[in-house]
Amino acid sequence: MKIGELAKQAGCLVETVRYYEREGLLPAAVRDEANNYRQYDHGHLERLTFIRRCRALDMTHGEIRALLQARVEPDASCESINELIDAHLEHVQARMAELKALAAQLTELRGQCHAARATRDCGILRELDQPGDAAWRSPSALPSHVAGSHCATDPASSSGKH
Repeated sequence: MKIGELAKQAGCLVETVRYYEREGLLPAAVRDEANNYRQYDHGHLERLTFIRRCRALDMTHGEIRALLQARVEPDASCESINELIDAHLEHVQARMAELKALAAQLTELRGQCHAARATRDCGILRELDQPGDAAWRSPSALPSHVAGSHCATDPASSSGKH
């Protein structure tokens, strides 16, 4: 199948397929000698579907690579897979705590302005203008596994078609 058909069957954009190929997550397709079109097989579709399911779980490319490697070693212990998922879950839970703290900060900030008025009198802007307030630092000083997004250049992350 051609790249457009692969993308359609996987529910993603053609650029996403190309991106995963460039990143080494999806093996390069064989090129048709007659027209140089990429030719994909069912194995590509299965692997792309697996990758997209992992991305839907907000896994990093490194985590996906580890899981892809585990798939080709069917007789190996799945202990490393369990550890990877446990670690990912811990990162997600930490991010959830960070987001709850952020929500509390935003709620407090929103409470600074109870009515529409001139921006010069806006309590929110006045609060944000306060210098040196340690309370407005990031909720977590620890590096986050899922801060913002894993990969801003990942078309699958920005396309809305995870």
